[in-house]
Amino acid sequence: MERKQNKFKLLNDPVHGFIRIPDALVFDLMEQPEFQRLRRIKQLGMTSLVYPGALHTRFHHALGAMYLMTTAVESLRSKGVDISSEEASAVNMAILLHDIGHGPFSHALEHSIVSGVPHEAISLLFMEHLNARLNQQLDLAIRIFRGDYHKPFLHQLVSSQLDVDRLDYLKRDSFFTGVSEGIISTERIIAMLTVVDGQLAVEEKGLYSVEKFVLARRLMYWQVYYHKTTVAAEQMIVHILRRARYLAEHGADLFASPALLFFLKNHYSLYDFTNNSEVLKHFSALDDDDIQVSTKQWAHHSDRVLSTLCRMLVNRQLFRTDLATLATDSGKVESLLEKIAQTFQITLEEAQYFVARGTISNRPYGELEEQILISDGQGRAIPISEALRTLSLPVMNEVMERHFFCYPKQLA
Repeated sequence: MERKQNKFKLLNDPVHGFIRIPDALVFDLMEQPEFQRLRRIKQLGMTSLVYPGALHTRFHHALGAMYLMTTAVESLRSKGVDISSEEASAVNMAILLHDIGHGPFSHALEHSIVSGVPHEAISLLFMEHLNARLNQQLDLAIRIFRGDYHKPFLHQLVSSQLDVDRLDYLKRDSFFTGVSEGIISTERIIAMLTVVDGQLAVEEKGLYSVEKFVLARRLMYWQVYYHKTTVAAEQMIVHILRRARYLAEHGADLFASPALLFFLKNHYSLYDFTNNSEVLKHFSALDDDDIQVSTKQWAHHSDRVLSTLCRMLVNRQLFRTDLATLATDSGKVESLLEKIAQTFQITLEEAQYFVARGTISNRPYGELEEQILISDGQGRAIPISEALRTLSLPVMNEVMERHFFCYPKQLA
């Protein structure tokens, strides 16, 4: 006789402790190949080249966010907020799958493998695909994810300026990088959550915990997410794939997995993802391993540009990154391109692959977006920008922008 499978397993997470799978359908979702793929996509892309411990995956983060969601639902229910069992299960599934559309190395390659197709759109396509496979049991989860359910606070728990996604990744990324600036009191923030007129809010006594959360985001962006060495590594892998695509389109013999070749040889839009099942199928087979193995092989390719860039990345001979408030002078760029062409014995056009320019901006809180609300305990909620009267308020709203310029370190 077939034994009944235990779907209410207990998982041990280094950040939150024991995580219990809340229901059988969530377990079934976790067993799907599309979700298991997240085990092979690092949460912080190339950041492990700066912080060696940053090897945690999107799989870890999805489970952590789901754990915080179950905690948030329990907290809100204890305050009399009406959340049915069906809604609780649906919002758990929505947060579990919120990052399922990420490509290899997360944000680093979001516009390299496919252009103009955000990971949120691919996540939604995966959810609809899984919904059909699981007999439409994700209907409510998809409505919550889209934000068209009549209880907006459920969507805000999944996606807002104070959602469980951010609560988990700040604490998790801080833990694995060892950067203490990202440590926040997720337990206190969740305990302070409430609902006012259908909108997610925070009790007034949790105001300063939320302030610390917003400031932690700013510090983590500069110290981890936008660390100049991480920027250099990400730009290098973007240029490697750009060169590989150029070679593939011009008929060069190029080692790569079928899934990677599928995207190197063709350009696909959101329309293609939506209307051609083969595109989503190949994307679901793509992860960090495809890029890493190819990069190792391309280090020996006959193309001088591709092989040089790959050897540099594999051996961590990364670009130097200059950060400044003003863009790099064009004359300096032209002079450097000539040196690169001479040093690597390539053309001026090919030398473009060895420099990268752009901007990075950091704004931890946007007043023009859906604001974080603070409850006054009398049935009213006001934006945190009105409730908070401290010196940190201008810092929260200020957009800090830096221009980056990456180039081979030996030519500094």
